[in-house]
Amino acid sequence: MKRQAAVIDAFRQRTRIPAGGLFRWVVLVNGLIFTLGTLVFVVSPATLSAPIKLTEIPVLGVGLAVMLTANALLLRSRLAPLDRLPASMSRVDPPRRSARLHDRGDLHDLIMSFNAMLDRLETERTSASAAALTAQENERQRIARELHDEIGQTLTVALLTLRRTVDGAPPGIRRELEETQETLRASLDEVRRIARQLRPDALEDLGLPSALHAVCNEFAQATGVEVVKHIASQADRLKPDIELVCYRIAQESLTNIARHSGAHKAWLDLHTTSEELTLRIADNGHGGVVSEGAGIRGMRERALLVNATLTITSPSNGGTEVRLVVPLSTGWSK
Repeated sequence: MKRQAAVIDAFRQRTRIPAGGLFRWVVLVNGLIFTLGTLVFVVSPATLSAPIKLTEIPVLGVGLAVMLTANALLLRSRLAPLDRLPASMSRVDPPRRSARLHDRGDLHDLIMSFNAMLDRLETERTSASAAALTAQENERQRIARELHDEIGQTLTVALLTLRRTVDGAPPGIRRELEETQETLRASLDEVRRIARQLRPDALEDLGLPSALHAVCNEFAQATGVEVVKHIASQADRLKPDIELVCYRIAQESLTNIARHSGAHKAWLDLHTTSEELTLRIADNGHGGVVSEGAGIRGMRERALLVNATLTITSPSNGGTEVRLVVPLSTGWSK
């Protein structure tokens, strides 16, 4: 963000409007209008007296109004991109793709410089986000392996040892040992669940549809929220980056439903065509204003990596919908 702000400040300080071209245009427009006004006055039957009569003032007023209106309309059409430039600048910071301005005559250099700046910012942001998210996924996998191979194995050995102890324990302490055994078993299940969230084996082994079924079932079991699934099967695997982005966005959306929505029912739809993939997650919660926290910003950054469009709607009358549309011709290689 600091890098983007510095580039924008430098652009504002160094970019100058081509004053010569605009000056010539303003002089040309004003000269043309006044020349036409003079010709109309010369060839028309209207006359002016010295001093001007009261009956001639309306004629002068109408002529002046017509000239000023024509001048304003011509200059307005020419300088319109300048009105859109501040609004476009103000939309650069959020993690969304910024609209480009269209080239208009004498403002060509200014508009092209601004559009080139947006291209550089988005390229740098995409590269930085890709590197950061790649490092994040690698760290997730490392932690998942350690949880499974180290902590998981240690808990398994402890559970087996405790089971043998319970079998030979006197009746007086067997009850307490059995309770400890159940606590240890629950801890082992929780470690395995966290490891699956960090490194979804179903996604790597079976693909996106199976992974989404698994995450929905686990979410429903953990939260009690009913999840209605419409997940289309796929004959071919998608690019790994697209599958990972869709999985993480679905995972984050379900987490937000559990934390913030107060919903008791959710929907997850996945549809693909030859050109695009559409993922939709919705709920029947209380809805309202969606705050752009770290989770949603992370979802937007992930969507940008695969040139996807992410929209989040949450009307005040209830419910929230997250929709991700991914073009299948693009992708990000980790």
